[in-house]
Amino acid sequence: MLGKLFPIPKMNKIAQAGVLVFRGPNACVSAFPIQSFSTSPCLNQIIKLSRMKVVDNSMLGRKAELASKPARVIHIYNKKGVGYLGDKVLVAIMGEKKRAYIVGLRQNQKENVPRFDSNNIVLVEDNGTPTGTRIRVPIPSCLRNREGDFTKILSIATKFV
Repeated sequence: MLGKLFPIPKMNKIAQAGVLVFRGPNACVSAFPIQSFSTSPCLNQIIKLSRMKVVDNSMLGRKAELASKPARVIHIYNKKGVGYLGDKVLVAIMGEKKRAYIVGLRQNQKENVPRFDSNNIVLVEDNGTPTGTRIRVPIPSCLRNREGDFTKILSIATKFV
């Protein structure tokens, strides 16, 4: 009875080997056996060519945001080659090379260090002065304890987390 309502395709040698092949006047659909494959979690650390969001109000940062061209890390100034909160990086933005400090990360942090929704940077000049006059997002308060040239960046920040 089922054979009259729903025609059952004839099995050939390929179908007997574990691969189903349906042939008909309108379609040729094949279903291959499922193979196992491994996946890895997404990479949340800052390495070369990572996209960053400029969070100060500099003109270069605004142009990049309006053109939907995020800044890309091209060098990280530490021995590990992986950027963390407070590290100095060299970024390529709108065809220019600029130095910047990382002020927010998506990766999992230590206790009492906030985790952000995006990877944030603040652009600085070669002498260490920020190119913008205001930072638009909250800055982690743990950067106050860091050694380095953060006093100028912390002075233009409006909010701390």
